[in-house]
Amino acid sequence: MSQAATARTIVAPLSKRVAVISDVHGNRHALDAVLDAIATEQPDELWCLGDLVGYGPQPNECCRVVAAHADLCLAGNHDLVVLGALSIHDFASDAAAAARWTQSVLADDAREFLTGLEPSSHRDGVDLFHGSARDPVWEYVLDEEAAWWTLNATSQPLVLVGHSHVPLAIELEGDELGGGLARGGTTVALEGARRLLNPGSVGQPRDGDPRAAYLLLEPERRAAFHRVDYPIDRTQAEMREAGSRGAARRGPLTTW
Repeated sequence: MSQAATARTIVAPLSKRVAVISDVHGNRHALDAVLDAIATEQPDELWCLGDLVGYGPQPNECCRVVAAHADLCLAGNHDLVVLGALSIHDFASDAAAAARWTQSVLADDAREFLTGLEPSSHRDGVDLFHGSARDPVWEYVLDEEAAWWTLNATSQPLVLVGHSHVPLAIELEGDELGGGLARGGTTVALEGARRLLNPGSVGQPRDGDPRAAYLLLEPERRAAFHRVDYPIDRTQAEMREAGSRGAARRGPLTTW
């Protein structure tokens, strides 16, 4: 059987409805709105692809909420830097300023939760990375080369990534790579090819749509991309009050 013919029969063997979130970045209002929307879908599990903290004004609250609700959670680069596992000098100025502020307010229970996380994981038929298979911590999957490398470095039918804050649906059928940006309302069939999906960001979307994002994986072999409104002005006000300088500079223009 040819590679392409084999690819057409590939299906991620999901037996549960799974909600997937990523890149919360201390934005409690966005997280609450997403979790409220997810609750109406009644998924069996919740997976988080990392970066619970950084930029936003409520890192401790976001860690506690995710710890209470997520069945699986990865560590992102912003989580790792506040723990001291990465050098703050590897971050751009705004991100570094936000990381220093987060380090100064991070509670013991939030730190303990983050310490137990890794940047990659696996479930039946699914590989999960904060960044990519090639570099789970740092690499952004935003172009064909990065997507091709991650899909070829893995063997599972479905690959989930975060980190870029951009929702994506990429497919690999044989040697042909297709797909791209997945706006809210996009539905993708999981059969017929291997897939790389990014749910987008809960707390700081970077695709021109300020609404919080999440992904719902269905056992009927499809994935649906969702967006949710939340009170952005409340997050902005809390950033100003908290003095989270990196977040306050970056957020209000195209994200917060």
